[in-house]
Amino acid sequence: MTKKVSVLFVCVHNAGRSQMAAAYLSYLSHGTIEVRSAGSMPADQINPSVVAAMLEEDIDISKNVPKILTTEAVQDSDYIITMGCGDACPIFPGKKYLDWKLEDPLIWGLIEEIRGQKK
Repeated sequence: MTKKVSVLFVCVHNAGRSQMAAAYLSYLSHGTIEVRSAGSMPADQINPSVVAAMLEEDIDISKNVPKILTTEAVQDSDYIITMGCGDACPIFPGKKYLDWKLEDPLIWGLIEEIRGQKK
């Protein structure tokens, strides 16, 4: 039996970017890739703006819960894709690491609030 390729998406709060990336990969891979997500300092819940945005794509992540980044999650993954978590992600030989420069979705709410005040 062939082991599935596994991907771990990591951001700071595991409430936006990494949740979205994991949900898209799970959806698009139809279960052929093992997908995880975690955060170096997980939030209490998924960002509601992120849940709403994913629902627009017919992907429901409303029941997801932010998870803490563990050494085991990194060790168990073939690919580790970081999104602004800095040096918090442990490095292990033989793993493929990618760093995606993505804006933190928490800023979306702030942008919307500022736009509302300017009207």
